[in-house]
Amino acid sequence: MSEPERDSAFESRFVTAPDGVRLHASVYGAGRAGAPVLCLPGLARTSADFDPLARALSEGAAGAPRRVVALDYRGRGLSDLDPDGRYEMATENADILAVCDALEVAEAIVVGTSRGGLHAMLFGATRPTLLRGVVLNDVGPRLEAAGLMRIRGYVGKLPAPRDMADAVDLLRTLMQAQFSALGEADWRLFAETTFQERDGGIVPRYDPRLAKTLEALDLDSPLPEFWPQFEALAHAPVLAIRGERSDLLSDATLREMAARHPRLTTLTVAGQGHAPLLADAPTIARIAEFVRAAG
Repeated sequence: MSEPERDSAFESRFVTAPDGVRLHASVYGAGRAGAPVLCLPGLARTSADFDPLARALSEGAAGAPRRVVALDYRGRGLSDLDPDGRYEMATENADILAVCDALEVAEAIVVGTSRGGLHAMLFGATRPTLLRGVVLNDVGPRLEAAGLMRIRGYVGKLPAPRDMADAVDLLRTLMQAQFSALGEADWRLFAETTFQERDGGIVPRYDPRLAKTLEALDLDSPLPEFWPQFEALAHAPVLAIRGERSDLLSDATLREMAARHPRLTTLTVAGQGHAPLLADAPTIARIAEFVRAAG
């Protein structure tokens, strides 16, 4: 693991995966009290998505200031690309464990957005001792084909914005139906966590070859469900968040999750779809309350 690179709020840590790929994590509040919070992003998202939440938790929003570790999967953010462009759940799951081992995260409260929540459910079956509590952000054991089809339509296929203002307009056009409640500052944050300036241009914060992950899905056939993995979370408290306009996690699935898990509470974020940005004050406060109760 290399020496940290420092920001005013976090340290960048770099960990070598079992196959040599360099992985990045943003670590907030290193060494502070309380169970750490491990943030796992969505398919084409990065650790930057969790910055507002991580700052709040590391500064004491959940009582004792928390150590927060937000991960970039391989091919996203500051992590290396996969040399073969193969982005598979099993490899990413092993990467997450490598980061946890290197940063001495033996037990954590996991906040998983979309794909990150699927990883959390897998840990319920494969490493339950890692999970002190779980926040599932707009994901569950049953995924809706409509949402996957929409995501497949843009991941790795977006036109290159001319500048960040153009990126804001592009995202607003693409996502307005999902995110009707966002203001101008929210759209700007959304754009800045989706794109970055590099080599004189504006490019996504992920490897466009991620599109291959979605192209392999047969959306005309019944999708696999993950109820056994979800039920493996029975030992831990769960907060399930759903965007009011989500097309990936249905309200019916959310209700079934609550019926099957005795320690699950829910939160619906008004005016947001897949996946809630976790940047508004009420949502951050609710997550902080959950983190504080989970220990």
